[in-house]
Amino acid sequence: MHRDVVVVGSGPNGLAAAVTLARAGLGVLVLEAQPTVGGGARTLDLGLADGVVHDLCSAVHPMAWASPFFRGFDLAARGVELLRPEVSFAQPLPDGRAGVAYRDLDRTAERLGDDGDAWRFVVGRLAEHADHVVRVAMGDKRSLPPGLLPRGTGTALHFGLQVLEQGTTWGRRFSGDVAPALLTGVAAHAITPLPSLAAAGTALLLASLGHAGPGWVIPRGGSGSIVAALVDDLVAHGGEIVTDHPVRTWDDMPPAHAHLFDTTPRTVVEVLGDRLPRHARESLEGFRYGNAAAKVDFVLSEPVPWADPEVRRAGTVHVGGTRDEMIAAEAAVHAGQHAERPMTLVSDPTVVDDSRVVGGLRPLWSYAHVPAGSDVDVTEAVTAHVERYAPGFRDVVVASRCIPAAHMSRHNQNYVDGDICAGATTMWQMFARPTARRDPYATGRDGVYLCSASTPPGPGVHGLSGWFAARRVLREVFNTAVLPSLAPDRTAEVWPAI
Repeated sequence: MHRDVVVVGSGPNGLAAAVTLARAGLGVLVLEAQPTVGGGARTLDLGLADGVVHDLCSAVHPMAWASPFFRGFDLAARGVELLRPEVSFAQPLPDGRAGVAYRDLDRTAERLGDDGDAWRFVVGRLAEHADHVVRVAMGDKRSLPPGLLPRGTGTALHFGLQVLEQGTTWGRRFSGDVAPALLTGVAAHAITPLPSLAAAGTALLLASLGHAGPGWVIPRGGSGSIVAALVDDLVAHGGEIVTDHPVRTWDDMPPAHAHLFDTTPRTVVEVLGDRLPRHARESLEGFRYGNAAAKVDFVLSEPVPWADPEVRRAGTVHVGGTRDEMIAAEAAVHAGQHAERPMTLVSDPTVVDDSRVVGGLRPLWSYAHVPAGSDVDVTEAVTAHVERYAPGFRDVVVASRCIPAAHMSRHNQNYVDGDICAGATTMWQMFARPTARRDPYATGRDGVYLCSASTPPGPGVHGLSGWFAARRVLREVFNTAVLPSLAPDRTAEVWPAI
């Protein structure tokens, strides 16, 4: 059966593309290799404790509320409750102190003492104009974001200058050690050597969102609630999803006017083979994958006993110690070594979501940075690292499970060797992602597009890669500039080009 559109992969980007195209009146089929949909935004019962569910990959979503796609889609109107931790993120230090990023910028600056004004200058100015920061950092990296000029010029310039300052060794605006550690912990989300320009850009975007709007939100019930809303809308507009359907060759897909791949460039090359022009295939084959993460899920009998009580309010805790310790840990990973104290990200949804507590037991989510392809079980390393800042943590652990980096692709093929960013986070690949082509979503074959985190704006649950690619499909394949409204209660309207 010939389709209008086939989407390969049901992560947030694939579903965003599918929803957009289905709302345009096209027949859309989504093919998913796994038995469940959602890619990096699934919430599942891992069998660790009756009724306790875990976010398999992503858990905290500042980009979801900030994303123009999800703002148009209106998650709240669809019953998705984005809960707001009082503390967006925290950074415990070895001596019992901690950096604490409250949603309230003033409160954060006050706690930072002498570095409060510097935090206001570096991060606060961006948070005050977060809409412009989003336009700069979450665009397609090929065009000037609409609405940025002229009012956003100052914010864009400040963002660029701070990327240069914080991403280089001379970026030492802070006089103490707490503020640098607090910002470096956010930079570590990039899983790349520190300092670096790409990591600084990541840090400034995410840190500013921590003080803007609802901050680093956590969906009630888990990330899967976002996926469920997308799936419901897709089905309501005639879309179809088939799970347990891996796409390994061109023949695994029905014919269609357009095929969109919510996959890495590696999968596109494997599936299309000689159907790709040689130069296009070679460019996609040159896409670099980065360092990795190993996942450790815990079930706890009590909240994490962080030494600093304010850390217990945080939805996300960066467990890495001082700035110098984090730099050393990421350098070891980049050199192919396991850090004794790996950079570890921890999320506790129960800080704001009591529905996740079942029978007195609660989930705890964590990632530890490791070399690509590592098959090491990092449960003990993560446990010991958390225990350093939360004495007694071992005593509240009821169950745990590790997914080594080498096994991450078993539940999400896009995580090559455990690279959860779907591509190395370098300054070159921030802009030339996945290649230096003028259109980052084109593959070199007519009617075939990439729409994954391997394309701009990169990793995160924002749906923008899928939305941007879908808009090109409508224009280039179906010859229409009329884009559908994403809202539950609106008819079609024309959206400005992004």
